[in-house]
Amino acid sequence: MEMNSLKPSEVFNFFAEVNRIPRPSKKEERMIAYLQEFAARRGLECKVDETGNVLIRKEATSGMENRKTVILQSHMDMVCEKNREVEFDFEKDAIRTVVEGDWMRAEGTTLGADDGIGVAMELALLDASDIEHGPIECVFTRDEETGLSGAFGMKPGFMSGDILLNLDSEDEGQFFVSCAGGAGTTAEFDFTPVKVPQDYFFFELKVKGLTGGHSGDDINKKRANANKILVRFLYDSLAKYDMYLCDIQAGGLHNAIPREAMAVCAIPMKDKESIRVDWNLFSADVEEEYRVTEKSMIFELQSESPVEEAVEREVAHKLIGALLAVHNGVLSMSQDIDLVETSSNLASIRLVEEGCKIVVKTSQRSSILSARHHVSNMVKAVFELAGACVTVGEGYPGWKMNPDSEILRIAVRTYKELFGREPLVLGIHAGLECGLFSEKYPGLDMVSFGPTLRGVHSPDERLLIPTVSMVWEHIKVMLKNIPVKA
Repeated sequence: MEMNSLKPSEVFNFFAEVNRIPRPSKKEERMIAYLQEFAARRGLECKVDETGNVLIRKEATSGMENRKTVILQSHMDMVCEKNREVEFDFEKDAIRTVVEGDWMRAEGTTLGADDGIGVAMELALLDASDIEHGPIECVFTRDEETGLSGAFGMKPGFMSGDILLNLDSEDEGQFFVSCAGGAGTTAEFDFTPVKVPQDYFFFELKVKGLTGGHSGDDINKKRANANKILVRFLYDSLAKYDMYLCDIQAGGLHNAIPREAMAVCAIPMKDKESIRVDWNLFSADVEEEYRVTEKSMIFELQSESPVEEAVEREVAHKLIGALLAVHNGVLSMSQDIDLVETSSNLASIRLVEEGCKIVVKTSQRSSILSARHHVSNMVKAVFELAGACVTVGEGYPGWKMNPDSEILRIAVRTYKELFGREPLVLGIHAGLECGLFSEKYPGLDMVSFGPTLRGVHSPDERLLIPTVSMVWEHIKVMLKNIPVKA
C-alpha cells in the first residue's frame, strides 16, 4: 500500500502535514503557528490561550444550527523516542513514515500518531464542506505527554461546547469513559566522586531491544523494565565484587516503560572473566523469564576505557538497593471492573556529572486518589530511607464515569448501526486530559476513542491504517446524530 493511496485521503494528507512539523512536548510553537494559519486561510475563528492551547470554531452546516455544540479534542505534542543508533533531531526533522501492509510506522522513531492522527481528523473536519454537523469547536492542547500543562493551564470558558469527543485513545471499537489520575516522584542522590584504584577492569553493561510501551496502558502486559533488569545484576555484583559504579544512564520518558539501560562499572582485573560469566548466566535467566513478551532482548558487556572517578561506595550501594526495592508494575486491580487500579513505573535513572548527583524519575497512577497517594508515598519512603531527597509532583486527576452519558449512548448506538457489532465501553489506566476537563467543566459530557495504535511511546509505535477510516466514518455519523439544545 503506497502512501498516496491511503484512505481516507483527507485525513492522511493532513497527518502527513502534521508529521512535517516538529512538535516535541513544550516546544509546539511551530504547530500553534500552523493551526493559526490554517484557520486564517479558511476564514475560521481561532483563539490561543495564554498556555498555548488552540481552539478553532466552525459554524453549523445548514439545518443543524440548533444542535448542541461538540468539542473535538486532541493534543498537538508527541513523545520523542528513538532507537539509540538512529540519527534524528525531533526539533528539526520531519517524521519519516513507512507503510507495511495495513500498518504505518516511522523509521527508528516514534510515529507521532499519538496524537497526530487525532489532530489530522480535526483538521480534515474543519476543512470539509460536505459533512453535516452542528456547531463544532476543535481544540488542540499542548504538552499532554510530559505534564498535561495545556489542560492544566486551560481556564474555564475557553471551550463552550456541551459534548467533548477526545480523540486520544488507541483501540478502535473501544469507548473510554474513565481514566486514572497520576503523579511523578523524583529522587535525587548526591554523591562525592572517588578515585578508582589502579589495575581495575572497566566495562559497560547494556540491556536493550525491549518492547517498552505506555507506562499506563501497557503496565499489565508483563513487559520487562530495562532499568529493573540492569539493577538486578548490579545489586548482585556489588555484593560479590569490589565494584565501582562510574556511570548509569537508564530509561527515558516518565510515561514510557524503559526499553534500554546502561551502566559503566569497574572491578579488579582478576575478576574480569568472572563478571562475564555472571552476565551470561544472568542474561540467560532473564531471557527465560520474559520469553513470551521480550523476544528481541539484547544483553551486552563491552570493555570500556578507564575513567578516573566513580560514585562513592556508600551512595552506590544505597542507590542500587533502593532501585531494586522500589515498586514497579501493577500494585492492585480494580474491584469493580477488569482494569489496573494502581501502578508505578521506574522510568529513568540519570547520573549528572555537573552536579554530582543521580536523578531517578518514577510515575504513579491510580483511578482512586487515595490509592495514588499511597503508592507515591511507598516510592517516596523507599528512596528517603536510602538517603535521597524526594519530591512528589502535584499530579493530575482521574475521570469518573458518567452513567447517564448521552454521548456514550449515541456513540454505542451509531457504532452498532455502522459496523454491526457491539463496541466495548471501558476505563483506561492511562491518564487522559478528560480528567482535568471534568474538573474545569463539570457538566461536560465526554467520551474518548480513536484508531488502533500499538507500541506507543516507543520507536515501535505503529498505526493500523484501516481503523482510521472506521473512526472517521463513525465521527461523521455521530455528528449527524447530536441532539438539539434543550
